[in-house]
Amino acid sequence: MKVLILNGSPRANGNTSIAIQEITKIMHEEKIETELVQLGNKDIRGCIACESCAKNGRCAFDDIVNELAPQFEASDGLIVASPVYYASANATLIACLDRLFYSTHFDKTMKVGASVVVARRGGCSATFDELNKYFTICGMPVASSQYWNCIHGLEKGDSEQDAEGLQTMRTLARNMAFLMKSIALGKETFGLPQKEPWMPTHFIQK
Repeated sequence: MKVLILNGSPRANGNTSIAIQEITKIMHEEKIETELVQLGNKDIRGCIACESCAKNGRCAFDDIVNELAPQFEASDGLIVASPVYYASANATLIACLDRLFYSTHFDKTMKVGASVVVARRGGCSATFDELNKYFTICGMPVASSQYWNCIHGLEKGDSEQDAEGLQTMRTLARNMAFLMKSIALGKETFGLPQKEPWMPTHFIQK
């Protein structure tokens, strides 16, 4: 099994990386492969709603978003990690996720999602909620932990002192591994849930 991890921090070895390392350590103990992609330091523009992905099956801007698409499709789970900026995720990460989720048309049902947020003090729960919305709009179960998936630190390495935050990351990893393995067994026995045809309802009727 495989988990794709997106690090939305512009600092490759900052506090967000410490949280991710705690997760990957447990994932490897659980015999789950991880693939880490550093996103926060890349030049990723936002979606312009051109709708070309509906025709071509890929984003019109040929950058890392299109590179991530097959990696996402091949993964059993996705972890998205971000520092907190103004009670929100890093804008570069959000630009990537907007385009990645919208331009990919493969079925994401029952891929497991988890978000991880890192802050000096506040804004964690708002950012956590923001990131989870990508999962819940497309049938992806969200992995939980013993607390909201957050860890605290300001200066590089500070989060190593957040014992509860580190434990939260380890618990998240174990819960996510269990959920992915359980879903894999369920798919073998029962298949995926039945889907109804989409019934788009617009608030403004013409």
